[in-house]
Amino acid sequence: MAEDGSLPSIQAKGLLSTSAILDLYKINGAVRAAIESACRPESVTIKKAGLPDAVIRDQKPMTDSALRTCLKDQLTPKEWYEMLNRKTFFWLHKERLWKLLNAKAYRDQPQTILTIDTASLVAAHRHRILLSPINSGSTIMNPQPRGKDTFMSIEAYPYAERRKTRSVANALVELIVMDGVHDINDHLIAAHRVHQGKLKELWRRAGSDPNDGPHV
Repeated sequence: MAEDGSLPSIQAKGLLSTSAILDLYKINGAVRAAIESACRPESVTIKKAGLPDAVIRDQKPMTDSALRTCLKDQLTPKEWYEMLNRKTFFWLHKERLWKLLNAKAYRDQPQTILTIDTASLVAAHRHRILLSPINSGSTIMNPQPRGKDTFMSIEAYPYAERRKTRSVANALVELIVMDGVHDINDHLIAAHRVHQGKLKELWRRAGSDPNDGPHV
């Protein structure tokens, strides 16, 4: 789930983490700290000559106060934001994607949805991939405990054990690639614009199944 209108930039520069985007745009000092080390209640637009404007998305589902109740390992909210901002996140299940698309904060805003070939992505970036059992960027409702052990390698992730007592969607929630995916075009199947529940196809890999996408 990406910012509306961001597909050309993503295809040109890759799908980057917040920290990687800030590096690319040479954002430093107090401006960087406000974006990277604190909660973003609203999206932030950054600019650099020679590059298109970039939008760093908001973190509405998180609050400092809630994080203080669920963080482990003596982590601070600042450290958690910095950990998240070095990562690029992928949903693994359509129901979680649509839950976010239909959330009050986003339901009236158009979004770009990227459909990724998971096997291709893992084959290319396995050494940089982590898995999470929770929505690590949300503290809404009952904030789940989180800490240094939340993000695990594919080999270390206890999927079989979790699957014994959980649905597929809850046994594994997030796939993360550290820093970003510069070769996202090699793994992109389709891109859609979603607005108020309506889908518009923006791009599709030649020969791909037309049903591959965010369709319910």
